[in-house]
Amino acid sequence: MRKHFLLLLLGLLATSFGLSEAQTVRPGAKGKAPTKSQQKEEPKIEGLEIARPDGTFLGLTMEAGRFKLAFYDQDKKPMAVNVQRAVGRWPNVHGPGQNRTILNVAGDGTYLLGAQFVRPPLSFRLFLILVTGDSEEGTENYNVDFHG
Repeated sequence: MRKHFLLLLLGLLATSFGLSEAQTVRPGAKGKAPTKSQQKEEPKIEGLEIARPDGTFLGLTMEAGRFKLAFYDQDKKPMAVNVQRAVGRWPNVHGPGQNRTILNVAGDGTYLLGAQFVRPPLSFRLFLILVTGDSEEGTENYNVDFHG
């Protein structure tokens, strides 16, 4: 028992005085910071990121209490909306039934904006349907956990 205790005590003393082989990096330690050319800044999608089957992305946020659905290309840069509109549906936490809104093209044409104000609490499952207008392609359906 005494041997185990002494070995444990010696191990603790060795690490506290820096005699152990393993070295840890301390915050604020001097070193070379990566240069701008070494840092690749990945474009960031605003809000909740939703991947689409064609390799593009959607960004879902709230703007003035309404849903905003922005469209991004494969490089995560804003692109023009490529659907006619979208329909959103979520549970009504204040009573029976569900809330619905239609999202139409707005602003500079890179996003859809909902028509209905969304009452808090902003934590629910949102069902989105993107309407393309083409009978061949049909619609895209998404269901996401939204936390605004």
